[in-house]
Amino acid sequence: MQPKEGGIGLPYKTILVVLGVNDFKDDIKNAVASGQAIDAHLSVVVVAMAAPPPFGASAEEISAVWLEERGGDIAKLAEHTRHVEEQLASSGLSFDVQDLYTEGAWTDEAVAERALYVDLTLVGRRAAHDRDLCPRIIGGALFQAPAPLILNPTDQPAEITPRTVLIAWNARREAARAVQQALPILQRAGEVRLVLVDPLAKTSPSGEDPGADIAAYLARQGVPVAAETIVSGGRPVQDILKQRAAEMGADMIVMGAYGHSRLRERIFGGVTRAMIETCNRPLFLSH
Repeated sequence: MQPKEGGIGLPYKTILVVLGVNDFKDDIKNAVASGQAIDAHLSVVVVAMAAPPPFGASAEEISAVWLEERGGDIAKLAEHTRHVEEQLASSGLSFDVQDLYTEGAWTDEAVAERALYVDLTLVGRRAAHDRDLCPRIIGGALFQAPAPLILNPTDQPAEITPRTVLIAWNARREAARAVQQALPILQRAGEVRLVLVDPLAKTSPSGEDPGADIAAYLARQGVPVAAETIVSGGRPVQDILKQRAAEMGADMIVMGAYGHSRLRERIFGGVTRAMIETCNRPLFLSH
């Protein structure tokens, strides 16, 4: 994957890559390709989540069986971490690798701690399809840390310098933050389409046309932007965004991520959850 002219110089100098312990080779291979395209440092975390002790088990059973299982998990994690280091050693990139063995309930916080010191988090296809790990990565790296996140559900490296980008715009803080954090990407794109689904007209310095303010802002930033409004007719917003992205051949979708906390669970907003679970092209997400 070759960067476009002007691709070098992107401010994403450190990329966090979170891997599970199973079938991670494609994710790290694609992360290397994305990192090479912009000469970024890869900060890689290999995660294994500990199984809880068996319900109703006696202390003796826990010490004999459960602890043996945990020991096996830790050994497997160490072995896979070595494989990741070997894969990265030949990449020519600057990198660091850590292993993380943690209880499932604490995985969000552990990932968040590492995401405080990066410019971007990258989630590959294998991790994105891990029903246990993916929500923890997003809950930590996206909702508890300041950097944006690219979720790449495809089997190809994520284009950090995409040619065609769709922005899902709804005039909320999260969407505005996503646009600002994606500006280096948007400024290098050949086409940027601002899509508004069922927007409300309002009076603003740029007029009553929905999206006029953000389109004017992007134009001043040198982004080749065009805005369009779509009436849903009752169709789910996520279906409209995915269809429009397919029609324009978008290499990436930029959107704000919405959610709220309930106890220790991170509950994503409806459109956010649907896009994370069903979108078939890279998502640039910001909260």
